[in-house]
Amino acid sequence: TLGVIDDKKLIEQILISCEKLLVPGAIRSLADQNLTYSEKIYHDKNLFSSAERPYKGIYTGDEDTQRKPAYHNGTAWTWPFPSYIEALLICYGKEASSKAMALLNSSIGLFENKCLGHIPEILDGDLPHSSKGCHAQSWGSSEFFRILKFLEKINLK
Repeated sequence: TLGVIDDKKLIEQILISCEKLLVPGAIRSLADQNLTYSEKIYHDKNLFSSAERPYKGIYTGDEDTQRKPAYHNGTAWTWPFPSYIEALLICYGKEASSKAMALLNSSIGLFENKCLGHIPEILDGDLPHSSKGCHAQSWGSSEFFRILKFLEKINLK
């Protein structure tokens, strides 16, 4: 998005790489997979994250030892999810509009959960992708509607 990359092959590779991050209505901060890189990460002399499996799919528990590692290692975010859809539309245009609408529609249930009419800040990366964080996050909702308008313009062309 934002015109940063104009090489279509590179955009396609990025989109394919991001597919494993997608959950309904959000995109994970890290994929649920083993890694081959084995650098250990410490915080206050305690092992902060498994080097082979840093993924943390549930955002719960103590702020410093459990929620912070999950925040950037598996939590699913709602506000950048529409940007994935935007990149899909920029890359493939109108031919991707059905897929884009299906992805965007996966957010609809979020408007009906916790705080009616709003999208939450984050979701657990693991099923059932429970709403967490702020239950009425304006940037998630505004990005949803921005991409909905963008999709409407593409379909009118």
